[in-house]
Amino acid sequence: MNTVEVSTDVRVPVEEAYAFVADFPRYADYSEHLREVTQHGSGGAGTEYELTFAWWKLTHSVRSRVTDTDEPERIDWQLVGGIDAHGRWEVAETDDGARVTFVVTYDTDSARGSLDLPRLVSMDWVVERVVQKVVEEGERVVERVVADLEGERRPVDLDVRTR
Repeated sequence: MNTVEVSTDVRVPVEEAYAFVADFPRYADYSEHLREVTQHGSGGAGTEYELTFAWWKLTHSVRSRVTDTDEPERIDWQLVGGIDAHGRWEVAETDDGARVTFVVTYDTDSARGSLDLPRLVSMDWVVERVVQKVVEEGERVVERVVADLEGERRPVDLDVRTR
């Protein structure tokens, strides 16, 4: 299993940051590769989201389920079927607002067979590029989100960790 953790600070109260990350359908507004999010449920535990991504020659939909919430501090989720991945959003109070952290743990081998790759394209090649894209996309999305939350654009420091 691999884990990617991305954190940043926002200058808004914890409750406002939590409400923002809990609004999953809105994510498509910030992402270059997330085309659509369809919500099935009220937003709490048990709610499922169908996420459609497009990058390069690939278009892929996944379904995630909220497994638990602890408002305003945590949202746990897992992918349903196909790729073995789960994670969480964490929101913690800081002196200037809130620290928002996104953690995803995934098994790259579980993606084999669940993605319809073009002929002669290896899964290892795709995984290597996707991890790079996730970091680039994460930076772009976080900058846009912070600008919306705080009301103005500013340089955003992202703490990205992989293990």
